[in-house]
Amino acid sequence: IFNTITDKNVAVIEQDSYYKDQSHLSYHERVKTNYDHPFAFDNSLLIEHLKALSNGESINKPIYDFENHNRKKETILVEPRDIIILEGILILYDEDLRELMDIKLFVDTDSDVRVIRRILRDIKDRGRTLDSVILQYMSTVRPAHLQFVEPTKRYADIVIPEGGYNKVAIDIIVTKINDILSKK
Repeated sequence: IFNTITDKNVAVIEQDSYYKDQSHLSYHERVKTNYDHPFAFDNSLLIEHLKALSNGESINKPIYDFENHNRKKETILVEPRDIIILEGILILYDEDLRELMDIKLFVDTDSDVRVIRRILRDIKDRGRTLDSVILQYMSTVRPAHLQFVEPTKRYADIVIPEGGYNKVAIDIIVTKINDILSKK
């Protein structure tokens, strides 16, 4: 969606940047954290940042280090924009987050595509082994998806089938965003 918006007065905020700080835990304890549970996120900070951006204030977005399973000391400065795209698999789970959203989207992806994407991403981008990704998928990712992610589909204003590759749905959403931006 972001790549097809003509006016780039858009900020993208990834929920993954808001995993809770776990610097008080050892590496071995952090590895055991269920990162697919809603409580793994610092949603209060995320909400604070979204409200600040909406009020025209800049934020320092956390950077999460997926190899060390903790936040980095550095942050990324995000300037306020007319449109804020909040992305993440558990953003619709939190009622307080949902209340801040003007349009709620759920990208529906087949389970086999989800697991393949996760394997490729975690090995390539996060320095994980195939065995560790499969173990995590079976022990926490899949159960969390069924318990926490899939039920949030009911909160979406629009469900996008085909894993986000549904051109008609994307075109409709991008047209709406471009329309909002043209009126600003």
